[in-house]
Amino acid sequence: MSNKTVFIARHEELPLKNNSTSLFLQIMVAIAVFLFAVTLSGVLSINSMLQNWNESILGSLTVQIMPSTNINSEKAMAETLAHQNKALEVLNNMENIEKAQPLTDKQLEKLIQPWLGDGIDIKDLPIPRIIDVKIKKGADIDFMDLAYKLAQATPMASVDNHKLWLNKLIQFADGIKILALSILALVIMITSGAIFYTTQTSLGLHKYTIEILHLMGAKDTYVAQQYAKRSAILALQGGLIGLAIAIPTIFGIASLAHQIEGGIIGEAKLSSFDWLIIVGLPAFASVIAMLTAYYTVKQTLQRLM
Repeated sequence: MSNKTVFIARHEELPLKNNSTSLFLQIMVAIAVFLFAVTLSGVLSINSMLQNWNESILGSLTVQIMPSTNINSEKAMAETLAHQNKALEVLNNMENIEKAQPLTDKQLEKLIQPWLGDGIDIKDLPIPRIIDVKIKKGADIDFMDLAYKLAQATPMASVDNHKLWLNKLIQFADGIKILALSILALVIMITSGAIFYTTQTSLGLHKYTIEILHLMGAKDTYVAQQYAKRSAILALQGGLIGLAIAIPTIFGIASLAHQIEGGIIGEAKLSSFDWLIIVGLPAFASVIAMLTAYYTVKQTLQRLM
């Protein structure tokens, strides 16, 4: 008696593994997941950027003290600092102001460095003094009243409210988000269409096999489940390939963005939860493929059989 182990594999009535449309479906899903991952990372990054802006910028304002026009540089600096102190006194006496702090000489030199280069001594330049003002959380500032009080204390002070230009930036970012979300919707539609096309083509190739299965008692649900299972596997494989290409691309784009030192793009970052969403895209594509293939087969067979 032989001791060989005999493995009995389940026979598959539909030869879907050797289907000529399988490679096409994998390629389409790989491209779709790649585009989806890169575009989605951009949308999530913009969301984080907007959140950081709201937290850091909307809760602050800047007061600028124009430099004195005195010919003597030392006297001009002293007069400018005197005006700065008057503005600080007004700001520190306001209830809604949490903290008002003038920028140091080193901080001011760093601000003008991109335009004037290294080795600049601000003592030799008639540049404005800057006061960074932090507003208390949830406080509502009357900017007209603040500007009036500062003007009463010193005519050299002016308020720079970030809200105006920030709103324009937010509108621009929202426009990019809408464009990106439109691209995501288009990618889903194209992917679903590709799955519908490949499923329809496969049904045509296996038409006679399906007819025989019906004669043997197989129901439409059984055939649809076979296609749904195969499509889910192919989409998952293609999605993993697309994700494997997308992740280095995302890091490459992030590396280029981080080279813009001090720019607003540096505020765009992906959290751990964001990465979890991106990594889950192949599974999402697999579910979409499974559902699309299942309902395509069901509706087609109900119409033809």
